[in-house]
Amino acid sequence: MKILVINGPNINLLGLREPKIYGSQNYDALIKFINNCASELNIDVECFQSNHEGKIIDKIQQSYGIFDGILINPAAYTHTSIAILDTLKAINLPTVEVHISDIMKREDFRKNSFIKPVCIKSFVGLGFDGYKKAMLFLKQYLEGIL
Repeated sequence: MKILVINGPNINLLGLREPKIYGSQNYDALIKFINNCASELNIDVECFQSNHEGKIIDKIQQSYGIFDGILINPAAYTHTSIAILDTLKAINLPTVEVHISDIMKREDFRKNSFIKPVCIKSFVGLGFDGYKKAMLFLKQYLEGIL
């Protein structure tokens, strides 16, 4: 089973950016956490991060026929990108949305997720653990357990 993990803008600044919201661990710690979880779950995972919407769209398009599912934290693009939504619709791979912070308890504009309608599940406000829960959910979904 092969899963693509996409992280959007400023996720590479974890540890520096608003640690009271996102925690003090850096992006390298997140990638190590994701890889360790994937190993425990017997999942082949590829991680990708970009601050550029077009690069995220290109990566999603390239995932078709290569990956079984996508785990995505589009970060600020969650609330602005219809283009990412359209790309996820086009490739039609099972997709799970993840957010380190609880977007529903933040500014009003963050409560709207353009990608949520195309996602099979969302995990918000669980910190790094949200990625592990999302991977487990996606694995079980792909195996037909859910």
